[in-house]
Amino acid sequence: MQPVKDEIKTHHTFCRICESLCGLEINTQNNQVVAIKPNEDHVATDGFSCVKGLYQHEMYQSPDRLKYPLKRQKDGSYSRVSWKQAIQEIGNKVKKLHKEEGADAIGMYVGTAAGFSVLHPVFAQGFMTGLGSKSMYSSSTQDCSNKFAVSKLIYGFPFTLPFPDLDHTNCLIIVGANPIISKWSFLQVPNPSKKLKDLERRGGKLYIVDPRKTETAKVAGNHLFIRPSTDVFFYLSFLHELFNQNGVDDKFVQDHTLGIEAIKELAKNWSPEKTEEVTHIEAKALKQMVSDYIQADGAALYCSTGVNMGGNGSLAFWLQEVINAISGNLDRKGGTLVGKGVMDFIKFGVKNGILMRKDKSRIGGMTSVNDAFPGGIMADEILTPGKGQLKALFVTGGNPLITMPNSEKLKTALQKLELLVTLDIYQNETSSEAHYVLPCTDPLQRPDLPFIFPLMLGLQQKPYMQATKAVLEPVGEQRDESSIYLDLARASGMPLFGSKMAQAFFTGIQNYHTRKNKKYHPSLPQEALLNGLLRLTGQSSFKKMLKSKNGILVEEHKPGSFIPKRVMTTDKKVWLAPEVLLEKSNQLDKHFENEKSNAHRFKLITKRAVTSHNSWTHNIERMTSKGRTTNYAYLHPRDMQDMHIKELDLIDVRSETGCIRIAVKSLDTLMPKTIAVPHGWGHQHAKGLQHANKTAGVNVNILAADGPEKLDEISGMAHLTGIIVDVEAADGALQATWSGI
Repeated sequence: MQPVKDEIKTHHTFCRICESLCGLEINTQNNQVVAIKPNEDHVATDGFSCVKGLYQHEMYQSPDRLKYPLKRQKDGSYSRVSWKQAIQEIGNKVKKLHKEEGADAIGMYVGTAAGFSVLHPVFAQGFMTGLGSKSMYSSSTQDCSNKFAVSKLIYGFPFTLPFPDLDHTNCLIIVGANPIISKWSFLQVPNPSKKLKDLERRGGKLYIVDPRKTETAKVAGNHLFIRPSTDVFFYLSFLHELFNQNGVDDKFVQDHTLGIEAIKELAKNWSPEKTEEVTHIEAKALKQMVSDYIQADGAALYCSTGVNMGGNGSLAFWLQEVINAISGNLDRKGGTLVGKGVMDFIKFGVKNGILMRKDKSRIGGMTSVNDAFPGGIMADEILTPGKGQLKALFVTGGNPLITMPNSEKLKTALQKLELLVTLDIYQNETSSEAHYVLPCTDPLQRPDLPFIFPLMLGLQQKPYMQATKAVLEPVGEQRDESSIYLDLARASGMPLFGSKMAQAFFTGIQNYHTRKNKKYHPSLPQEALLNGLLRLTGQSSFKKMLKSKNGILVEEHKPGSFIPKRVMTTDKKVWLAPEVLLEKSNQLDKHFENEKSNAHRFKLITKRAVTSHNSWTHNIERMTSKGRTTNYAYLHPRDMQDMHIKELDLIDVRSETGCIRIAVKSLDTLMPKTIAVPHGWGHQHAKGLQHANKTAGVNVNILAADGPEKLDEISGMAHLTGIIVDVEAADGALQATWSGI
């Protein structure tokens, strides 16, 4: 007999693979997604979704999905074990290490996927707080912690994150960002192409500053090439010219800022004529850009990962924020705004010391940012003996072996751990080294609210709220991360959040929910927890919010609502010139001379593709078909001609840290002496990615350096773009390894 098919059900939900959170209509049948389409009636996303969002179910419904806990055996193979066994053995090992080595010997790496959930990061932090460990590491030190570190210094809180008022700005300058492919960072803008075209249609000026004429630059705006990793000098000469063209709002500066004289002194020697030598932005063009910025009724500078990961990301972002502030564009209509979510999280965070730790790392004395240490010292923390040496690591929602610098060294380090536990939906590169692999639910299998940036900080171009039920039931023994961490805390003998009362409360409601719903495995009532969060912040109930299947518009952002009331410095003023940033700026002359002396050498940047989301989508056959089965190195045709290499020839790309072998392609929209290699590849040795491990891509982060002396000392950021490399014809064939050698 043929199995009886359920009726097709339609669900209204939202995507959670990036910050856009696009509204979706999902059809399911027999606990499988059969189709996804954009929700055309959504109040904010207006029928937009990218290809990754529309086919994400092919990632979640892959035959490679983890369904049961796995334990590594002595021969390196993995066997299925029960949840009871896995939790108890992990808990016993944590107890032993905690007693013998101390709390800080147990660490956690929190990846990007964890951030696109409300409950996951809260309970993960609760587990570590219960242990008393400060050994937290975050993927933000690969792409954005410079913004957190600088915001804390100048505004008083790391999550104070101004964003461009896209609907009203009359001059927008985008530096090192490609929102058409990657969407916006720290801002929910579902349809970036439309927003940029709208800006030009109303007569606004748009500039794209990037080493490549990106997909964004092809859609709209005036593109200016910039030599990779010289952004800080662009900002310096912009600042110089802002003073020179009388573009400073003196009243705003006097009333709301401190440190303008130090900023004037810093900028005076960095004319556009001087910086042109290293940035390759003509002085005349930069002066016109500054003029357009000054003349506009509302203007904004915005940057993203191309600046953040460039080696001087903290100084560059600092100067950007200084420019936006002293020009009078901070907290102004058409300038940059500071959002407000379901609560004033900025005030709440400062009052309760959340994300405000000031402790230093054991290796390198790096200051924690957002209560976490740099991922770029994690390998050294594992490999360096002494009190506090990392002996155990939990990796939650991340794949650091593909995304972090000096991947070869990190792999060696992970193999030295006494305990490595990963929580994920696949057995990826990192979990192929783990002692225990715990299967988690995916975004479509959990109820949710928009994650912390839109929910708590209001980082939305068009503010709205939405709740979603789970679209699918878990398969096999998949469990949500909040329930897993609650059980791990119990098994480790150390209560969640360090509170016996909290542990007893959550255990009690978990037991009740499990019995009531006849769950096979202990499960927290996630909808009830999300409802509690909403009610505590004075919002509608989760159940009521579900009735608004297209989302609920909330109060629009208010220019003038940030300064001075929500500036969290001690005097409520924007600190333009924090001492630590001024001290770091003393190195700029040295960096400038270094740029000049290396002008003839190649610089490595990354390049994103619309079908690729970090390393997530490479196990989806649709996303890696039609010539997308590998990453390539892209060079300007002139550079290829000079090197006597042809399309698809193999080249060796070498940095001070490592070497990769890769096929080359021509790209005439790339700046000469620049090489672009997409990141997130190199899956050949992942045990649980049967499609991805047949691809031929290489892990470009082998070329990036780790260790405290190679990181940005302000933010802990790794230098992942703008790296100086040597490029030559390959000395051999391409091998089936993640380096190609």
